[in-house]
Amino acid sequence: MAQATFESLLQELSDPSKRVSSAGLTRLSNLTTAQLSSFVSVWRSLDRAARTQRLRELIELTEDSAELNFDGIFLEALVDPDAGVRSEAIQGLWEYESRDLIEPLLTLLEEDPDAAVRMHAALALGRFVLQAEFEAIPDRDAQRVADALRRAFDDPVEAVEVRGRALESLGPRSEEWVRDLIDDAFASGDRRLELSAVHAMGRSADVDWLPSVLGQLESDDEEMRYEAVVAAGSIADAEAVSHLQTVLHDEDMEVQMAAIGALGEIGGEEARDALRELLGEGDERFAEAIAAALAEIDFEEDPLALQLPE
Repeated sequence: MAQATFESLLQELSDPSKRVSSAGLTRLSNLTTAQLSSFVSVWRSLDRAARTQRLRELIELTEDSAELNFDGIFLEALVDPDAGVRSEAIQGLWEYESRDLIEPLLTLLEEDPDAAVRMHAALALGRFVLQAEFEAIPDRDAQRVADALRRAFDDPVEAVEVRGRALESLGPRSEEWVRDLIDDAFASGDRRLELSAVHAMGRSADVDWLPSVLGQLESDDEEMRYEAVVAAGSIADAEAVSHLQTVLHDEDMEVQMAAIGALGEIGGEEARDALRELLGEGDERFAEAIAAALAEIDFEEDPLALQLPE
């Protein structure tokens, strides 16, 4: 980006009365170190509402285009004085997987005064738990992350939302103490912890949890049914297919959509037949999701077939 163009963009950003176009905001992608420093000077002059709005706009842009990279801005915003801005920054870094994010997230989880920020930090640390299972990060980092999440879950005065999200992030870790935590949460009688326990069961991808997961498909709580459906898809065992067919006509549309996606994840002929039958019912609300699930099954069975010309 030409320096003159960048300076004019900063002038626009510094004036809250001016609307910055999406095209203008895309020029904040992949800033150099010097440009980021100049941006931060302007950023700090904006009021809380403007900073929050700018982050939300940047997050929306990255959802529309994977080529855009505002990581430098999101990383700077992790230390913003406003809790809402810090929460938005964590969400903006959702696909950021470099180890240099571990320390800031641990600090936010353990020291931030705002429960929502701690909750988002707990969720974000889950990617590093998963990396640890594939030995993609050093054992030292893996242990620090697991220990911090365990402390958050075990803390009786911590907000239950934070405790639940910490448990969800621990789900993939294949250690007996994690199974014990999931069992404790599932039997706790606390709805938030029970939901998180089922979510963690799915993230574990452990078929031993399947009976517990399938048992929640008949829950009166639509959010619990949703979590159970998603977990069944993550565990991806064929035994779940016949059970998932019963919720393809659930009264809650989100549960129905989740069941379609879960059948696509599990795959196999029985899942394909169930999806085709639902497609034949002609409900346009589900046509796109069913087509995507069927394509996923076809791809898993023959990855090359979808790449070859007819």
